[in-house]
Amino acid sequence: MIFEQLFDKTSSTYTYLISSGKGREALIIDPVLDHVDSYIKILDKLNLKLVKVIDTHIHADHITGMSELKNKTNCETVMGDKTPAEIVSIKIKDQENISIENIKLKAIYTPGHTYESFSYCMEDRVFTGDTLLIGGTGRTDFQNGNPYDSYNSLFNILLKLPGKTKVYPAHDYNGKFFSTIENEKKNNPRLQVNSADEYAEIMNNLNLPDPKLMDIAIPRNLKLGAK
Repeated sequence: MIFEQLFDKTSSTYTYLISSGKGREALIIDPVLDHVDSYIKILDKLNLKLVKVIDTHIHADHITGMSELKNKTNCETVMGDKTPAEIVSIKIKDQENISIENIKLKAIYTPGHTYESFSYCMEDRVFTGDTLLIGGTGRTDFQNGNPYDSYNSLFNILLKLPGKTKVYPAHDYNGKFFSTIENEKKNNPRLQVNSADEYAEIMNNLNLPDPKLMDIAIPRNLKLGAK
């Protein structure tokens, strides 16, 4: 399997390129517009055909590369069926599978950070978007986020995956590449709570500044990054 984890320093965004092997179909998760040419170079080098590109949610801190990748490769764009973006090729439902050549991902509806957030599970790993971060969880104070939805997505969905499942988030701000479900259960400070109310109390009092690009990124990302 080909698995490339790519990083945007400006927004601390992880992008994932996945394929079952050279010369086969590929998909990309959470692309950043500024790096589309780099993705194309990797695809060309490995003789891969990009057939699907996925955003886990409407990002507020960078502009997605979905539209540009579609224009350059004729791939299909994929988001969860709760997305407000109208021009998505495929709106995937909870528990539906996304398939490319010898690769299958299951879509899991995990709202909380935003109301339309999805995670994507593949064999031994899960791509959690901003729902579950390494040592943290996605803020819930804009884009119809909700701490109680986040709690449910975490404790009743993601944390019930097998403990050895690798966690690959959409962002990391501390130089970490991945974690595991069991490690997050034990060591993630946001998860050491006894109730949804206790979790909501933490999330409602983070007092974080808005992402710098939010007013630009959200409108653009509703159009998959197109101007």
